[in-house]
Amino acid sequence: MIAVLNQKGGVGKTTLTVHLATALARRGEKVLLIDADPQGSALDWAAARRGTPLFPVAGMPKAGLHKELPALAADYSTVLIDGPPRVYDVARSAIMASDLVLIPVQPSPYDVWAAKEIVDLLHEATVYKPNLKMAFVINRKIANTAIGRDVAEALAEYPIPVLVASVAQRVLFAESATQGMTVYELSPGNPAEKEIDALAAEIGELGP
Repeated sequence: MIAVLNQKGGVGKTTLTVHLATALARRGEKVLLIDADPQGSALDWAAARRGTPLFPVAGMPKAGLHKELPALAADYSTVLIDGPPRVYDVARSAIMASDLVLIPVQPSPYDVWAAKEIVDLLHEATVYKPNLKMAFVINRKIANTAIGRDVAEALAEYPIPVLVASVAQRVLFAESATQGMTVYELSPGNPAEKEIDALAAEIGELGP
């Protein structure tokens, strides 16, 4: 169970969740994507899709998510939860349902400062889930700049690791989303695909 969470909006949670789900499904895992955001962006993406889905997408923006999800997830090897911004009860429930929480952060001081909210929620949850794993993911990194490195250093003030793999800001992500597709389908072999694959591989190394 992997939740992609940040209390700040606009950090690319849905794009990251959809692409990680795709990367894992392409590796042969049986994946379920849960859209826990009341805005329903992942559901909109699935509805826009014309091709055969690699995985199902279910809407569950509920405070009781952690209670209902185990039965729904029983037939899947990996469940990814696209979490909501600013909906604390649903975010808490997504955390309680998860083994790993990924926190996407854009290379901006505002994102670094705003990360405190989700870090505080995770700290609260570790009282009940001491084995909960968590990591920052630098998302929408601007290529050929030092900003990504600088934000990784700034995030070091939090007691949460920053993954080595990062994802750059690319128009291809938006272009693929409008068609309910991913970068894997729209432009096979592109740099974005390699970044997502590297991220999925690093997440796999974190273990159960």
